[in-house]
Amino acid sequence: MEGDEFERYRPLLMGIAYRMLGSSAEAEDAVQDAWLRSGSADPAAIVDARAWLSTTIVRICIDRLKSARARREIYPGTWLPEPVLTTTPLDVESIQLGFLVLLERLDPKERAVFLLHQVFDYSHAEIGKILDISEAASRQVLHRAKEHVAANRPRFEASREAHERLLSAFVAALSRGDVDTISSVLAEDVVLYGDNAGKERGAILRPIVGRERVARFFAMRVAKLPSSPGLDVEITDVNGWPALVGRSGGAVTFVINIETDGAKIATIRSVLNPEKLLLRHVS
Repeated sequence: MEGDEFERYRPLLMGIAYRMLGSSAEAEDAVQDAWLRSGSADPAAIVDARAWLSTTIVRICIDRLKSARARREIYPGTWLPEPVLTTTPLDVESIQLGFLVLLERLDPKERAVFLLHQVFDYSHAEIGKILDISEAASRQVLHRAKEHVAANRPRFEASREAHERLLSAFVAALSRGDVDTISSVLAEDVVLYGDNAGKERGAILRPIVGRERVARFFAMRVAKLPSSPGLDVEITDVNGWPALVGRSGGAVTFVINIETDGAKIATIRSVLNPEKLLLRHVS
């Protein structure tokens, strides 16, 4: 396969791989593997480049997911997907951090069928060829995957405006640094997840549940921040939705993603693992 033809489909392959693996670094490795396989494949066997590359990347990702799941089971603390910048996401919902967490509950085949059909608009006939299953089996897998997703979706879907308003209020509350002010923007049963791979003293190894506990955690963290102006915090689109990005000396030090019910913050996901903070672009 010619390089120009492969590059034509690289964004598609990266989009599939990132949503399958939840890691842009692993997705880039998978796409590179697909490129190497395309170079060694018999050109006569590649009748349809899109179909051949789609099949190749999905099968690579399924194999990688099997080993990734074993690693994530022994991951120190909570494993969260790697945040990415999304200036022109192909599908906003499917790239949101919370949705990628939800997809982790699907087995690799369910995840592949769900993403290919619901996000990338592949037919069941195409999916059947990619996964070497029948069209009927593809429909059954999709039905099962959609049931899992529907059962675990957040109860509320806030507008972008409400989301940004609460995120700004959260920033303002953190700048005050007192428990009561931070508590005022949190839902009573708010849950805080932290991912830093155990590389930081005082790491969140288990989710913190409840308004007061989460507020006290952030109040203590704010109190320990350096007083120097070296830390910059901004609201920017990460995984298709506004999030907090902290930078120090030009390097990203944390990404905080929230989910809301439109009135209060219900879920907070904080990524501090430096290996996950390169903020690559994915569409």
